[in-house]
Amino acid sequence: MKLYHKLLLYQNKLLQPYVRLLFWLITGITYLASVALLIGVVYEHGFPLSLEEVNRLNSLYQVVWIIFLIDVTLHVLLEYRKVKRNYRKLAWTLSWLLYLTLIPVIFNRPEENGVVLQIWSFLDGKFYHIILLLLFSLLNLSNGLVRLLGRRTNPSLILAVSFLSIILIGMGLLMLPRCTINGISWVDALFVSTSAVCVTGLTPVDVSTTFTTGGLIIIILLIQIGGLGVMTLTSFFAMFFMGNTSLYNQLVVRDMVSSNSLSSLLSTLLYILGFTLVIEGVGMVAIWFSIQGTLGMSFEEELAFSAFHSISAFCNAGFSTLTGNLGNPMVMTGHNWLYISVSFLIILGGIGFPILVNFKDIALYHLGRVWKFICTRRFGRYRKQHLYNLNTKIVLVVTFLLLLVGTLAIAVFEWNASFAGMPVVDKWTHAFFNAACPRTAGFNSIELTTFGVQTILVYMLLMWIGGAAQSTAGGIKVNAFAVMVLNLRAILLGSDRVEVFGRELSHDSIRRSNATAVLSLVVLFCFIFTLSIWEPDISLLALTFECISALSTVGSSLNTTALLGDDSKLLVSALMFIGRVGLITLVMGIVKQKKHLKYHYPSDNIIIN
Repeated sequence: MKLYHKLLLYQNKLLQPYVRLLFWLITGITYLASVALLIGVVYEHGFPLSLEEVNRLNSLYQVVWIIFLIDVTLHVLLEYRKVKRNYRKLAWTLSWLLYLTLIPVIFNRPEENGVVLQIWSFLDGKFYHIILLLLFSLLNLSNGLVRLLGRRTNPSLILAVSFLSIILIGMGLLMLPRCTINGISWVDALFVSTSAVCVTGLTPVDVSTTFTTGGLIIIILLIQIGGLGVMTLTSFFAMFFMGNTSLYNQLVVRDMVSSNSLSSLLSTLLYILGFTLVIEGVGMVAIWFSIQGTLGMSFEEELAFSAFHSISAFCNAGFSTLTGNLGNPMVMTGHNWLYISVSFLIILGGIGFPILVNFKDIALYHLGRVWKFICTRRFGRYRKQHLYNLNTKIVLVVTFLLLLVGTLAIAVFEWNASFAGMPVVDKWTHAFFNAACPRTAGFNSIELTTFGVQTILVYMLLMWIGGAAQSTAGGIKVNAFAVMVLNLRAILLGSDRVEVFGRELSHDSIRRSNATAVLSLVVLFCFIFTLSIWEPDISLLALTFECISALSTVGSSLNTTALLGDDSKLLVSALMFIGRVGLITLVMGIVKQKKHLKYHYPSDNIIIN
């Protein structure tokens, strides 16, 4: 080995500990700078500012900009090979965009007007700087959260803490003076933030008259984050921009988003975000066509209304900007298309992202066959079997049956009651809409207190079942409900196995389904029992309905939420949090997991019946 190679190797070994320490320090400083930037942006847009405060915030932005420049430069200079291997093209693009902010520092303002002056002014503008710094901040914080997974921290605990953090941040944002018209208490702000992040829809205040436009924007952002899932968004940012992550990290994220393999992990995340944006965009257009020129709004207000309700419907949140939700008199007549559009958005959001990906695969397969026929004038000899996987079949069948039974039951019980006086088409539309909403959406077109007891019981059953796994919906999930029914059928038939659609269900699926249902009933009993002591003036039916709605993240209420005391509101907030994170997930994050044993005790039977 040549002398200068030995000297270089010696220097690397000597300097490496100091380089690692330097990166550890700069990483910590970068995280602090990211948090400080977010706090500064929130403070700037949430409070009325004096000139001195504006100057201090500009100084903060300047310091954060310098820290990010130093961080990127040190990584490129000292770890170029690692950066080159790990960074994706978008990360390199962001780095170059950050370096472009140096142009106004190095070069003076051009004296002549033209394109050069416009480019210089844009690069020197506050908008460009803030947007770029926000992207870097989100990227850094996402990487920090994903790195926790690489340290083999309990993924269930990280998921719960992530949701809790977003809820607390949302509470703080909703309490900003510019977000409310006449202010809001911290209990109500926490309740609304929890309801938005947990995509529930319960609220103790009238959203339309309490929050300003800024407050509504925060609510819809919280709904979008909660609907997609905190870990889905952070994993997407980290993997899409930075590239390689630890193998353990990828395995955990794969299980969270139900990806088939590690190679398709990033594409699955892209599909989730893509499906969300496309479906919400199409839903926004459909809603806009249904309300165009009928609500006395300007074009911009109609677009904002359509976007808000499309996101709220697909995420199964149930929030509305109208007083009285979608039962407002302005939309009750002549807006059947609005109710149908919202219903299908709820259904698409409630069937789950894995099923949407399965639909995509089926569509691409058939398009491929058609293209092959166009090119060769004949179809392939062999046709692919089992296009619909077992999960897709079960969810579609159970969802269809629940919608059908729910629509017929509500129509029968309310035809000459709360639906009295409506045209026949409107009756069927509202029956279908109110059968779709208990799938954890929480919208209402008819005041629920006018429904009969039988309809309320049907509502509670539909709420308890909820939507599909890996979706924006809550409840025990139609997957678990279907498995329990199939298990019951097998027991009644005397079969020793549970079979459906030519497949045998695994023992683990049956165990988890039964555990989910039992745990759900236990939690409901405890919370209903406690609320019955704290709220003796409210009927037991109304409290039961409220608790099922909260745990299943539905958002429907028998006008009970506003009547609750502060202690009861905190209890219902906790119930919404438990329902969104997941009962099994939350318990697994708290309880120490038992190691797999390599031995078995002798089996025995317990007398049943």
